[in-house]
Order: sequence, then C-alpha cells, then structure tokens
Amino acid sequence: MHGGLDHCRNWDAIARELQPHFHVIAPDLRGHGDSEWAKGSSYSLTDNVYDLIRLMRLAELPDVAIVGHSMGGMVALACAGTYPEKASRLVVLDGAFLSSSEPAPIAEQMTRWIDQLDRISEHRESTFGTIEEAAKRLATRNKRLTEAQALHLASHGIRKGDDGLYRWKFDHYQRARAPYRLSPQDYAGLWSRITCPTLLMWGDESFLPDPEAAGLLAYFKGAQIEKIAGAGHWLHHDRLDLVLASLRRFLDVTPSAQNAVR
Repeated sequence: MHGGLDHCRNWDAIARELQPHFHVIAPDLRGHGDSEWAKGSSYSLTDNVYDLIRLMRLAELPDVAIVGHSMGGMVALACAGTYPEKASRLVVLDGAFLSSSEPAPIAEQMTRWIDQLDRISEHRESTFGTIEEAAKRLATRNKRLTEAQALHLASHGIRKGDDGLYRWKFDHYQRARAPYRLSPQDYAGLWSRITCPTLLMWGDESFLPDPEAAGLLAYFKGAQIEKIAGAGHWLHHDRLDLVLASLRRFLDVTPSAQNAVR
C-alpha cells in the first residue's frame, strides 16, 4: 500500500524480491496512479480501508501479509485493526503516527476544509514538457533518489495530456483535510485490536517522530520497531538494502522457502 500522492510502482524493487515467495498485489489507491478519481465521495482513510477489503474479497484472499508506506501504512493498520483475522503479518514503513494536538472546534475545521477545497479548485496543475523534468521535481522532494529512481517514479506518476504536456496522475483533492477524520483515540483503539505480528519501520532522518520515543508500542499487543539508519521518510528508496533485509527476516523469506499463496 503506497503513500499519499504516490503510486503502486514505487514498490517495484521490493515486489521483484518478494514475488518468488508471495503472490504480490500492489494497488493504486483511489485518486492515485491509474485508479480513478473519487466521484461524489472522498479520500478519507476509511474509504481506503473499504477499498482494501473489497480488493481482498474480489481476489478471494482469506488473509494477507500487508506492507504499507506512510498513508498506506495508516490504511494497513486501520484495516488490520478492523478485521484482525484478515492480516497474517503487518509491516508499516514510516506510517505510524498519532497527533498530540487537540482538534480545532468543528466550525473552524469545516471552514478550513471548505477554504482548502476552494483553493484546490483554483489551483493550476504543474505541467512538464518531459518525463525528465518531472523526475527532477521528485528529486527535490527526496535528495537521496538516484537519477534512475526518480526517472522510474516519474515515468509511472505522470500522464501526457492532449496538449502534449505531462501532469501528475494523482487527484489534487487528496490534499484536503476533511473534518470527518479519525481521532487519535480511534486509531489507538484500532491498533489495540491487531493480533498479527507487526513491524514498524522508521527512518532515523524522517520528518515523522520516532514511534518508540512517542510511546506507540503501548497501543499494540505485539509490535516491534526497527530503525533504519541513514533514511528519511521514503526509507524503501533511501536504504533499499536494509529494508529488504528486514522484510525477509520478518516475513520469514529464505532462499529455500517455498512459494507462498499469500
């Protein structure tokens, strides 16, 4: 499960390594990549949990090992807490976070949200003449991306319009923070219901706080934390070697392992 404003092809390097041992499914979340934009709905975490559960039902998967990054990690956690029997193992890459600030009064949340929607409706989309230009923009967000990584992510993250210019595939309305979000207490309640082995990975240079220092382990029955040195928020791009090694250990993947069915 990819993060916000991202797409499923950011998992390619990890998917290739896990594919001999697992049946790998990496969806584009609604409003991302090649999935349709939401019509008459929203991009709330609960909507994405619904999509994940529907995907599992359509693919006839009784349970799955879920790996999620950032927003995708929050979706994975909420899904595993809502349906504990559906998750066999759970890995979250820099996606476990609880806000410590008190929510604003609801009227303020409502007006702030409507103002955001108005600004987004007037927003002029970024355009690029070439894929290389889009790749350079991605490189400004993550200085550790190699030229090849940035080009790969850009080539799958943009589409060419009738005017010959490239634009991001994601729906910019993803950026709006709706007033019907889950509370920290809601998240904590869901996390406490997770029964499968859980690994929380965190890059030591991430802009998100250290989950161990934040006391997040107290909300889980059996979670462990692994800190990845020299990695920021996109730790699977920054230190692919360390992330893959951790995934192999946690998912019990060895060279002699038989192909799994899930």
